[in-house]
Amino acid sequence: MEFLLTLAGFIGPIGVILVVLGCIATYLCLRNGIYLHLVGRDFCRRFDNLGNRQQGYIDELCGATTNPLTQIVASVVKTHAEHSQDLRAEVAYLFHRNFERVNKHVTYLRLIAVISPLLGLMGTMVGMVRVFQEIAASAVPQQDMLAAGIWEAILTTILGLGIAVPTLVFYYVLSLKLKGFRIEAIEHSYRAVELLDVRCPVEREAS
Repeated sequence: MEFLLTLAGFIGPIGVILVVLGCIATYLCLRNGIYLHLVGRDFCRRFDNLGNRQQGYIDELCGATTNPLTQIVASVVKTHAEHSQDLRAEVAYLFHRNFERVNKHVTYLRLIAVISPLLGLMGTMVGMVRVFQEIAASAVPQQDMLAAGIWEAILTTILGLGIAVPTLVFYYVLSLKLKGFRIEAIEHSYRAVELLDVRCPVEREAS
């Protein structure tokens, strides 16, 4: 608590908010970037087996898995391999359901990228208000008070832009990654339905 008060006195309350937003953005970028990388790598490994028609590829697709992309294709194969009327719509629904948390995190990144420079601008205005208040309150304003106000004004602007720019970059990187996953899910769903000339073991047992 004492550290936050000291930090607030150094960069102002808006600066503290920007630091917190920067920490949140860093966490979301690292967490989702690593997660999507692992998902994509595991998905490619599984569908290399499917494409080569190696022994056991049915188990790879229809068995238990925590990979959301594999779950999407497996769900399509299990329930819609014979009677799908709109496979793209089915994949879109499953994609939204399986990547709901990642989509929320990406939305949060977009929000942080938008509000950070606005908060930086607000901090600039607050700092300049402090400067003019000091000038108006004293015929001979104290230089340290003026410097503190100008420092807060400049620093919050730098913080806002410094957070917004990399966050926006990661937002588009993750968005493009998700868009690529969606395309792969559709392509591999069609491909899996064509390649799997036998039904998944789970569905076979159910029937």
